[in-house]
Amino acid sequence: MYQSPTHGPVAFADIRSYILAFLKTSRESQYQIVIGTDSQPHNGEGVDFITAIVVHRIGSGGIYFWKRVVNKKRYVLRQRMYEEAMFSLAAAEELVSLLYKDGIRKFDVEIHVDIGEHGKTREMIAEIVGMVRGNGFPVKIKPDSYAASSIADRYA
Repeated sequence: MYQSPTHGPVAFADIRSYILAFLKTSRESQYQIVIGTDSQPHNGEGVDFITAIVVHRIGSGGIYFWKRVVNKKRYVLRQRMYEEAMFSLAAAEELVSLLYKDGIRKFDVEIHVDIGEHGKTREMIAEIVGMVRGNGFPVKIKPDSYAASSIADRYA
């Protein structure tokens, strides 16, 4: 079950109707569909993974849906970053399947990963970006990865 600050709890299948209704409210606008995941470790007691699906009306706000998955497994940083990317890829594949009949394809959905040039994750950029691109999706890293580093992070 996803959550939405606008619509409350939303079943994944119902996200389609909310996205299509939002797109219809301003047909002349440009939109960007973005998915990102952030995680929060809990002192070796597991990790919360939050995935956000964002529909951004360029220059004029947007809507988003988020889902939390709690995993009791212990992760090192590299494993956690890969797991974040895998959660985003899985959500993106599922979303593309849901919206395929509406003309949304892989290249229309952008993945935002919570890694960047500064900090401990910089060593993983080529690997994780390559993995996402290898799955057919455009990808952004920090500081441009707002779906992961701002929206999903808000709920982590």
